[in-house]
Amino acid sequence: MHLLFRKYRLCLAGICLPLLLLSGCFTGGYIMLNYSLTPKNRGKDIEGSYRFMYDRYDFLEAWVDSLNQEGALRDTSIMNPEGIPLHALYIAAPQPTRRTAVIVHGYTDNAVRMLMIGYLYNRDLGYNVLLPDLQYHGTSGGKAIQMGWKDRLDVLQWMDVANETFGSNTDMVVHGISMGAATTMMVSGESLPGYVKCFVEDCGYTSVWDEFSNELRSSFFLPPFPLMYTTNWLCQKKYGWNFKEASALRQVSRCNLPMFFIHGDADSYVPTWMVFPLYEAKPEPKELWLAPGSAHALSYKDHKEEYTERVEAFVSRYIP
Repeated sequence: MHLLFRKYRLCLAGICLPLLLLSGCFTGGYIMLNYSLTPKNRGKDIEGSYRFMYDRYDFLEAWVDSLNQEGALRDTSIMNPEGIPLHALYIAAPQPTRRTAVIVHGYTDNAVRMLMIGYLYNRDLGYNVLLPDLQYHGTSGGKAIQMGWKDRLDVLQWMDVANETFGSNTDMVVHGISMGAATTMMVSGESLPGYVKCFVEDCGYTSVWDEFSNELRSSFFLPPFPLMYTTNWLCQKKYGWNFKEASALRQVSRCNLPMFFIHGDADSYVPTWMVFPLYEAKPEPKELWLAPGSAHALSYKDHKEEYTERVEAFVSRYIP
């Protein structure tokens, strides 16, 4: 009787332990998915975003005030094919021009938090600019952050809107920072309209899998297995895409248009090493600048004049 009871306990343990481990993996996966794709989103605080930008870039407030006085800083909205409402800001160039920039923000940011790059193109270089709010950011809709993958399709739609808004005969650059840079690279691998002339990506990641794996290690001291695998599966089931297919690395390998790669050499959030395989994967023409001493997404802030000069020198080769 004792032997039978012992065998029963061993059998029960053999069934329950794997079930507990599996349950723990899926619970952890749900927590990670929600933490990553539906976080408390600072990008939804528009007034706070303006205050943040004015504090960080002391030249912006006067410029934005002048745009508002002239009615030059305007809103527009579209509906994407999934029925998600999307919002963008746009500014016409000081003088009529075909030169146009679509500027893409980063993770939990919004169009307002990219106004410094809007200033670069509009105020310094005389471009028309359009700054979209990606899904789950700013005043755009969406149930979750899409990490650039589904966003690439929305940005393609915004590029058409920008082209139509600014004369239907534009010469366009797409410029993104952080997740916006990954979005830019993901866009670059798609079939593109003829008005697109070049791309600028600033501190984008190789893939969502690589970026989340890095964050899991650096912030939580956990290996990719098993949590990344269960979270990836859950993302596919819930949102219809997975971390491995969301690959900027694969997309840039398909892009034959010019691309300027920028990355701070002190970036640990999207680690600097990621720019090298991206640069190697991209066919010519291309250019790379490592901003000395800059942490994540701070290359423009740290090196405003040089950043502007380098961007201008690059885009002017392809946009007269």
